[in-house]
Amino acid sequence: MKIVAKFLSSFVLAGLLSLSHMTVQAKELPDFTELAEKQGPTVVNISVTQVMSGNGQGSFPGMPNDEALNELFRRFGLPTPGMPGGPQQDFKSQSLGSGFIISADGYVLTNAHVVSEADEVIVKLSDKREFKAKIVGFDRRTDVALLKIDANGLPKVNIGDPNQLKVGEWVAAIGSPFGLENTMTAGIVSAKGRALPQENFVPFIQTDVAINPGNSGGPLFNLKGEVVGINSQIYSRSGGSMGLSFSIPIDVAMDIANQLKAGGKISRGWLGIAIQEMSKELAESFGLKNTAGALIAGIEKSSPAEKAGLEPGDVIVKFDGKVIASSNDLPRVVAATKPGKTVQAEIMRKGSLKTISVTVGDLPVERDEVVTGNKGNVKPDQNKLGLGLRELSPQQKKKLNGRNGLLVVDSQGISAQVGIRRGDVILALNNTEVQSLEQFSKQIQAIPAGKNIALLIQRGENTLYVPLKMPDNK
Repeated sequence: MKIVAKFLSSFVLAGLLSLSHMTVQAKELPDFTELAEKQGPTVVNISVTQVMSGNGQGSFPGMPNDEALNELFRRFGLPTPGMPGGPQQDFKSQSLGSGFIISADGYVLTNAHVVSEADEVIVKLSDKREFKAKIVGFDRRTDVALLKIDANGLPKVNIGDPNQLKVGEWVAAIGSPFGLENTMTAGIVSAKGRALPQENFVPFIQTDVAINPGNSGGPLFNLKGEVVGINSQIYSRSGGSMGLSFSIPIDVAMDIANQLKAGGKISRGWLGIAIQEMSKELAESFGLKNTAGALIAGIEKSSPAEKAGLEPGDVIVKFDGKVIASSNDLPRVVAATKPGKTVQAEIMRKGSLKTISVTVGDLPVERDEVVTGNKGNVKPDQNKLGLGLRELSPQQKKKLNGRNGLLVVDSQGISAQVGIRRGDVILALNNTEVQSLEQFSKQIQAIPAGKNIALLIQRGENTLYVPLKMPDNK
């Protein structure tokens, strides 16, 4: 009995020590209740409606038309379950996302991939009020979009400094995963400055916060209640959270938002080079001691790099005072440099360190990369079709093999009803190729009300004819 008593005494003591340890640990865990109460009202639910052409039955037999799945498919460039697969007719596709208020007068930040294909965007506040949002603009390269709703006196977020974040620091997300509004999840910062495939301009914040379809565009908070990022992407094999989520640093997003608000032109630095990662074998062949830096594999003619005297085979190890540890670092550093600024680039050339002055150029804008909702040569109320149009830039014409066209920057009325949307390019009217905005406007004015016309549209890599009936001249 003594042995048993001694054992039980030891067991009780161990249990008490364990409970004491758990109590100490519990005290060290952060309390997110205040953050949820104060910041919850600054987060919004975004409902997106897109008019699509197709049969609405889907090209995936047996797959349900699920909003969260549709959002996930679109984000990764996959055909959605609602893609054409039968008799052609228009139908509405709906998806959900998140966003947050950055100013009391109704400016809202979200992801570009949430709203870029939208025909209608509805912003729902935490107090259940709903507003039809105007897309001020979006930038595909950083996946940032700016919306505006007609409201004042709104609760807004506090902007933090993502550069002060530390790996292992607690963070929290608020959003609408799978449509469940104002849901909070928490975790830690897993890594900083993470580069992802095809995403060279954003130094992502990696976390293990549970992010799911519908969270896209929502805020990432630090424990001070400050926004440090926009939740943008996840790595997943199942479509749900696997503990790998990626957020756009808020300083990157705010810079884009301010440029969109100011007029829509996004300025990024540009060198005009093709780069590749340095491998151990390449470093050895170039006589280098390590694999640090970005290897120049090619240089465009008449580019800033060529004018500065950079050559294929050079390895950029420092740019404008910033160390280039790998090739992934260079695009972000160059893009963040103001066009026209002359900087010093340190390079390794044939085993020797050299310093070259480079005047940074302005990165050419590709078609549909940046779209603004309020920047058209023709406003929607200035033509009978309800189209806001803009002539193509030289770079955009190059993408169309030199063809002329008109970029759709806004679509309302009859044009929106037949499925024409922002980002489309009008190539021809009734088989007459578009030569200029003036020529197109004159053609439209000359067509009588009630007459059927056909517009040839370029959408992505595809072309299609869109028929519509001319409305009354009112």
